[in-house]
Amino acid sequence: MLQSPQLFDAEAAWRTIELQLRAGQRLAGSPQLRRLAVRLRRMLPRGRFERVPGDRGLRNIVGIVPGRRPAIVIGAHYDTLAVPKGFLGANNGAAGTAITVQLAHEVMKLRRPEGAPEIRFVLFDGEEPADALPEDTADFYSSGLRGSRAYVARHDATTRAMVLLDYVANRGLRLPREASSTPTLWAEVRAAAREAGHAAVFPDDDQQTIIDDHTPFLRAGIPAVDLIDWSYPGHDTGDTLDKLSIRSVDAVGETLVQLVRRLDRAAVRTGTGG
Repeated sequence: MLQSPQLFDAEAAWRTIELQLRAGQRLAGSPQLRRLAVRLRRMLPRGRFERVPGDRGLRNIVGIVPGRRPAIVIGAHYDTLAVPKGFLGANNGAAGTAITVQLAHEVMKLRRPEGAPEIRFVLFDGEEPADALPEDTADFYSSGLRGSRAYVARHDATTRAMVLLDYVANRGLRLPREASSTPTLWAEVRAAAREAGHAAVFPDDDQQTIIDDHTPFLRAGIPAVDLIDWSYPGHDTGDTLDKLSIRSVDAVGETLVQLVRRLDRAAVRTGTGG
């Protein structure tokens, strides 16, 4: 484990990964996910549930650090694949959720300038299809992404930008730009990574376009980036805790704390706080 947290308490985030994995496979709407959701809601500032219309039992979890609107959304999905049986989703779900939760705590500690934007920390339910792998569905955008599509339908007018965390904690982590991610926002992420000392994790390269929880935001005209190491086998039952690295957790967490600082300054400087 790391000896001393700096910008980001990676050990606390690691414990939240472990908390989720103890719940087992966490299908959207399942009793185990709903029980876990109650605990995650309590871990977020001003945490609340938002129902996903049309999907009984599904609910997003939203935490808020106050500021001016429109808000910046930082999020991850907290459900897991429905298949294969026994899938734990250490990186594909749990890691992004844990970093998002801990990031909320770190942002609350910041001395943010007057006029800084509201930050919303959103855990999306129903990212995965109900009964198949994403690659085995005819239209993943419509069969998955249920929580993020519902969130955008409700909050698009009050959202400034979105950062998604997906496969973000594996050993040897590398997060090139996902091809559909907004270039200007991606440039801010890379600048934050350089300032936090983690430039090597965010190389100046592109990877393929991936339909993910940032896609509904992009389709609504909202700048968004997807932080995902697509080289990681995230649909395999081998997605377990031993494949993750606390140093990767720390690199992403510290980068995102620095990103919030950068976006705060930019919003105040340009007067775009709402």
